[in-house]
Amino acid sequence: MATIKTGGSVDKVTYDDLAKECVARYGAEILDNLINRRIIQQACDQHGITVSESEVKGEVNRIAKKFGLDEENWLKMLQAERNVTPAQNDNDIIWPMLALRRLAHAGIEPAPDEVRQAFENQFGASVKARILVVKSRQEAERLRAKALAAPDEFGALARQHSVDVGSASANGWVQPIRLHSGDPHFDRAAFALQEGQISEVVQVADQFIVIKCEGHLPADTTPLDDVRARLVEELQERKSRQASSDVFRRLQDAATVDNVLNDPARAAARPGVAALVNGEPVTLDAVREACLERHGADVLELLITRTLIDQALAAAKQTVTQADIDAEIARAAESLGFRTPDGRPDVAAWMERMAREERLPLRYYVDDVVRSTVALKKLVGGVTVTQEDLDRAFAATFGPRARCRIIVLDSQRRAQEVWQLARQKPTAEHIGDLAERCSVDPTTKSLRGEVPPIRRWGGQPALEREAFALKPGELSGVVQVADRFMVIFCEGFTEPAAVTLAEVRGELHADITEKKQRIEMARHFTHLREGAAIDNFLAGTSQSPASPRGNVAGGPSGLPGSTLTAAEAAELARPRAGSRQAPRTPSAADSQVVPAAHAAP
Repeated sequence: MATIKTGGSVDKVTYDDLAKECVARYGAEILDNLINRRIIQQACDQHGITVSESEVKGEVNRIAKKFGLDEENWLKMLQAERNVTPAQNDNDIIWPMLALRRLAHAGIEPAPDEVRQAFENQFGASVKARILVVKSRQEAERLRAKALAAPDEFGALARQHSVDVGSASANGWVQPIRLHSGDPHFDRAAFALQEGQISEVVQVADQFIVIKCEGHLPADTTPLDDVRARLVEELQERKSRQASSDVFRRLQDAATVDNVLNDPARAAARPGVAALVNGEPVTLDAVREACLERHGADVLELLITRTLIDQALAAAKQTVTQADIDAEIARAAESLGFRTPDGRPDVAAWMERMAREERLPLRYYVDDVVRSTVALKKLVGGVTVTQEDLDRAFAATFGPRARCRIIVLDSQRRAQEVWQLARQKPTAEHIGDLAERCSVDPTTKSLRGEVPPIRRWGGQPALEREAFALKPGELSGVVQVADRFMVIFCEGFTEPAAVTLAEVRGELHADITEKKQRIEMARHFTHLREGAAIDNFLAGTSQSPASPRGNVAGGPSGLPGSTLTAAEAAELARPRAGSRQAPRTPSAADSQVVPAAHAAP
């Protein structure tokens, strides 16, 4: 499957090596898919149902058109964004969906009331609102009392106390609330409010919510008859999915499945069989082929990476010990806030989280991530932290932040028109109205131009330079960031944290050291990869070693020295999780979430 050569070392990854690794990693998941398909196929055979290739192609074309794409570009997007090939899409997604529809007889006509509710949801009036979400009624009542006493502080209360991260990071703002979009008690409470009013506490599942109405948006003037056909189609599809799910659950419950893949004793008694579905075998070869088709390319890249690192370790006469691996796991746990009550790294909790999130056996986390990290750290060696690094990190983490409203436009001409309107009345309310009316960025539009406070050295130099050049109440000129044009209004600045650089120097130094080392590790691996001869027979590619590059004084591990890129500098400035934050807005300091349109190129 692949040959990897660096210097005098040559290693091979064989077909059997790759197949074994793929099955070990993904065999259980792939087998579940094959079992489910076999259950559906058996039901179709029993009822004389067939789904033709032309029907599958027709459904693919229909879905593509629904998203405004032709079939070819839709399939390209699936492969690029979801790693789903056209064959996998046809066999694993479209065919089962059509087969289940047939089994469910799922052409269900929606009732008139369902069409009316869908119309009200998409085209009816809506409520502009902020929300505050907590886990207990007592806490909700306490915060509601505070909000009633100082309604203008509702956003700050949401930011400080709400457990809903999405709205809390936006000062409580949510997308306009529409009828029939969720819990009916929540909908009724929101629509009963007048502008400026604060609701009673509303319980939704295990959460307690307080709503502040910021205004009402009128219904769309589109007549129901103009969109009825589309609404009916959407409802039919939704009901069809539900009916298909119900049928599939019943088929699964009725099926007799004997899964022997991960049971060595039973697998030995049934050689070549991965599972029996109602007595019918699913072969181990079928699982192996499906694993290779779906995951072979990615797993082969992991094996090539592992081989390159092993070759580099051997050339450097270095080894990775179990003690090294244990220390790296403990460091990762501690750096991300996993600590026991007595302050030690909580390795067990960290490993439990990794197993849950990665959905792979923990040995692959250790092999793919931890061991590679340790090896590259050994190969890279130490890094230097300068005073400038410390000053920037301190300013980014603990310094003042600019509170701004921003209007995002897609052309300079349009930006100049909006700027002219803005300067006629440079107030937060007027800028908010303009953002709501004119911004092409969905986030700033829905939040009336509000963005999380902007910090220095956050990776958006043009935006930061303009924001910090303004005084409270001042309006910027038109600022271009990438392909967007912005008008910025400064509402003020947050207070810097009451700490000195000397107090946090050790913490910042450790954080920057880790980040610089990570950047150098990435560079070093790129150097290893470019310097290797790699023949990847699965992908049909062949790579010759790049021309050797001379070492520049100061470059680590024989690599040429270089300055940091803008992205790397931004990474160094980001405060790490768990670092001491100013008490004002801990979440903003950690994530600095801004609208996508604000990202520098």
